[in-house]
Amino acid sequence: MTQLKTDNRVVWVDWMRVVACFMVILVHSTEPFYLGGEGAQILTLADAYWSSFFDSVVRACVPLFIVASSYLQFPLHYSSGEFLRRRAVRVLVPFLLWSAVYALAWGEPVENFKNLLLNFNYAAGHLWFVYMLVGVYLLMPLLSPWAERVGKRELQVYLGIWAFTTLIPIIRDVVSGGFENLEVIYGVSGLPRQAIFPLWGECAWNAYGTFYYISGFIGYLLLGLYFRRFVCELSWKRTLVIAIPSYLAGFAVVFGGFLRRVFEMSQGEFPVTGLVEKAMWWETTWCNDTVGVALMTVAWILIFKKIKCSGDFYQKVLLPVSKASYGIYLLHLLVLVPISGAMREWLGVGADGCLGVWTTPVQIVVSALLGFVASALIAVVAQKIPKIGKYIVG
Repeated sequence: MTQLKTDNRVVWVDWMRVVACFMVILVHSTEPFYLGGEGAQILTLADAYWSSFFDSVVRACVPLFIVASSYLQFPLHYSSGEFLRRRAVRVLVPFLLWSAVYALAWGEPVENFKNLLLNFNYAAGHLWFVYMLVGVYLLMPLLSPWAERVGKRELQVYLGIWAFTTLIPIIRDVVSGGFENLEVIYGVSGLPRQAIFPLWGECAWNAYGTFYYISGFIGYLLLGLYFRRFVCELSWKRTLVIAIPSYLAGFAVVFGGFLRRVFEMSQGEFPVTGLVEKAMWWETTWCNDTVGVALMTVAWILIFKKIKCSGDFYQKVLLPVSKASYGIYLLHLLVLVPISGAMREWLGVGADGCLGVWTTPVQIVVSALLGFVASALIAVVAQKIPKIGKYIVG
């Protein structure tokens, strides 16, 4: 299998990381158009479509980061201790620094720091990703001996089981009767969630059902391994024959699922508002462990694997941004929130904005582009600071 490398870099993975960073920022640029008020708020029918479109198009962004880590590091290339030490420096130190920054910048600092003993600062909601990533890293040394010797057919079986688990959130929603029949549970944080409908061994005294241990992000770890070990170089024709139907099918599930739930709740009347659990229910098919997102992730990987561009733009622009991608992820909300607020104040809101029905998409795209460029510049510059740059942005 031929992989284009430059100075031990896998070129297409660098491209994927940078684009995934922009995707994350585009997702967060979209959030103000369906999150607001008491938690859930869509002002117009057009905003419902725009929110679902932009968020759905790039919803595979987080899985792509896991695939990148898996492709480059799984199975491990060195001892478990060395791997975890390197990950601690690369991931945990910058995370702790930026967690402190968000705790000081937003909300009540004393309360924020107390909460950090148990969980991330909810005002900086994107930091959930780091907790999940650390969990995946803790499993990698355990699974590495198996990953080194697993055969193609065996890995396909496990990926097939995982693929089935991507249907479970939708199955759970269907059999429970939807939003109106779901109990809402409030945790100590005050954030509500829908009570799960127990499936396959789950019950009040056991949350660890049959598919618990092979569901979620562990599947993307296996997917990265499968692409590195067993997916050969495909022609553009073969790539598109697989990628286009996969992406369109996934997009249809993600996009249509969100809109169906919004319309079911709004009965065609806008604005539609409510507590945040409504938005959580709208997002059912957007979750990273659902089938639509998994299908789009496969499509994106296939496309990125065809990228061979490693010229001046790659060396001088894209590669530095890729190396600073973790820092971009950590800091981008500090940049994006004021940009997004300024755009809304400047252009107005929804159909009443200065661009009419185009106000929302222009705000989303421009906010994402400005937020990405500004975050990338800050992260790249910070990473170049002698001795401490790696502790700031990884």
